[in-house]
Amino acid sequence: MKKLRVGILFGGRSGEHEVSLLSAASVLQAIDKDKYEVVPIGITKDGRWLTAGDAENLLQGKLVLESRQLRAGDPETTPAAAVLARGESVLVPPEPVHRQSGLVPFQTDAALTRRASDRAINVDVIFPVLHGTFGEDGTIQGLLELADIAYVGAGVLGSAAGMDKDIMKSLFLAAGIPIVKHVTLLRSAWVKEPKKVQKFVESKLKYPVFVKPANLGSSVGISKAHSRKELGPAIEEASKFDRKIVIEQGVGGKKNKAREIECSVLGNDEPAASIPGEIVPVKEFYDYNAKYLDEGSELIIPAKLTKAETKKVQELAVRSFKAVDCSGLARVDFLMDPTTRKIYLNEINTMPGFTAISMYPKLWAASGLEYEDLIDRLIQFGLERHADKKRNQYSR
Repeated sequence: MKKLRVGILFGGRSGEHEVSLLSAASVLQAIDKDKYEVVPIGITKDGRWLTAGDAENLLQGKLVLESRQLRAGDPETTPAAAVLARGESVLVPPEPVHRQSGLVPFQTDAALTRRASDRAINVDVIFPVLHGTFGEDGTIQGLLELADIAYVGAGVLGSAAGMDKDIMKSLFLAAGIPIVKHVTLLRSAWVKEPKKVQKFVESKLKYPVFVKPANLGSSVGISKAHSRKELGPAIEEASKFDRKIVIEQGVGGKKNKAREIECSVLGNDEPAASIPGEIVPVKEFYDYNAKYLDEGSELIIPAKLTKAETKKVQELAVRSFKAVDCSGLARVDFLMDPTTRKIYLNEINTMPGFTAISMYPKLWAASGLEYEDLIDRLIQFGLERHADKKRNQYSR
């Protein structure tokens, strides 16, 4: 039988570029090479798409590319403009007899001279191991939809809604899912009237509060503010990464620290939840350094919950998955008040960290689904979702 051709898409322009490289390396090592023909596809920090040896070099930190000092409007900024600058014609080819889906890699001038069919990255399905902006927010999903390529994970809507913490919380509220008190503000409002913004936040929430960019992951740009003195710098930090800033009231108040519970969800129309796990961060909360750089954070699997609490976490995880119209995979994060034991849904991550030791795969391994089998299942769900969409009629 012909092997299924799987494109592993990694890197990207977000602040989680390095995390993506770690996830992709793990997937590339574990995927069943007897079953799949694997095509690595890398995206550099400045947005260049790479395949073959260049993609592998990017993954290994060995990539060396000539710097491009181009201005907007320079012909070489886009392949089409470069073709026009050389006086070549741009023709729309007739519909081929054997139509294939594909993407065109934007790499070198030599690539521009080849026929489009030769340049296409022809794959059966793409596994976008991209985290954060331009990868987990619906943008790459939209590109793959336009290219008519099957892909792993949530679609455009689910990805975008799962990325935007403000919209996400609105959908959770509409679905009757318990969330923490929060406010959303714009960077422009903070720049114009910082004192007014501080008063507004303090009128709605009690310290400590968590200040977050609305659209980012891996706890990048997140700060915990215990007072007005810390609130301003926290908003400044978050505003570096997004125009929208979400501020949440800390669970547990000033004396207690919230318990951080996580649950993995897998599936399409009938998703299933893993057993929950708990993170005990080495720092005050599970920030970027605690996740990837500092040692000492503890992962407890399964989480020390009652049967009823475990069932509630799993139920809420599936409900949140459906609330944002997710598909394929998601890790759902909860906060538990250590005194009242009340559970709040914190956020959903539609493309969570995916190394073999990341929480998402570890929770499924503890639930009986090993890493290699999890990759296989996700690819099948991606193909299933694409086949289901093919049933749609787009004209009368």
